[in-house]
Amino acid sequence: MGFDRIATRYVAVFCALGAGLGGFAANASAGIDLMPHRAIYDMDLGDAQDGSGVTGVSGRMVYEFTGGACEGYSVSFRFVTKLANSDGAVRLTDLQTSSFEEPAGKGYQFYTKTFIDRELAEQTKGRAEHVDGKVAISLQKPSEKTVELQHSALFPTEHLKSLLSAAERGERVLVADVFDGSETGEKVYFTSSIIGEEREGPGVPSQDAEEAVLKLGKVPHWPVTISYFEEEGTAATGEGTPVYQLGFLLYRNGVSRRLVLDYGDFKIRGRLVKFEPLKTVDCPAGN
Repeated sequence: MGFDRIATRYVAVFCALGAGLGGFAANASAGIDLMPHRAIYDMDLGDAQDGSGVTGVSGRMVYEFTGGACEGYSVSFRFVTKLANSDGAVRLTDLQTSSFEEPAGKGYQFYTKTFIDRELAEQTKGRAEHVDGKVAISLQKPSEKTVELQHSALFPTEHLKSLLSAAERGERVLVADVFDGSETGEKVYFTSSIIGEEREGPGVPSQDAEEAVLKLGKVPHWPVTISYFEEEGTAATGEGTPVYQLGFLLYRNGVSRRLVLDYGDFKIRGRLVKFEPLKTVDCPAGN
């Protein structure tokens, strides 16, 4: 896989990951309280097969989730990494992403910039909304145009809301079509999520920093693996091969840790090294 392709996949994956790290609505299920927070993850190369073309990955992701149920939720993160290939070449990739999901999933605004070796390589900016059971997209970058997807799709907040609700009901599989604004801002991913058994207590730090894990307290959490497919119908049947898989521990308060990004021939791990709760935004009186 070439460096440019890896960088492109990073954009899609970390848009999805950004949602998974905290962006779901407060009414996703009774008793759920979102925790606005800032989290820092150190990224490195996990398993890599011969022929993957990737010999080293090192980087850091800074993620921030803010907002409230009445005003909407904002997610921003920056992911800077160095990628090394089998020829000894090293490429610096810098992803800067921000998104805002309007209350009740009315609309979704997104803006992503990708820098490769400090040069701007790609920009995607736009807004999507649900219209008559479809998704209408107004793009500003990479070019101005309007796109209407021919079927419905969940925005990241809606997807995570459905995922968490399914987990609390004890369901083990969730199939959903998702639009997150990644790549050129016109793509839908067909996803299949596997939800593990609920876990209590702080959990074993594993690859994550113990101090950061202890700050999460005894919040219930679930191991989750989301498979992303490009062909419609493959997520439901399980017959296709996913473009990538994203694994993490999802906490009931919206925090995630123990990240694993699986491209098939190599994996990237994300280690939670710092966690900081941020100010909670309450709804105005009467709302």
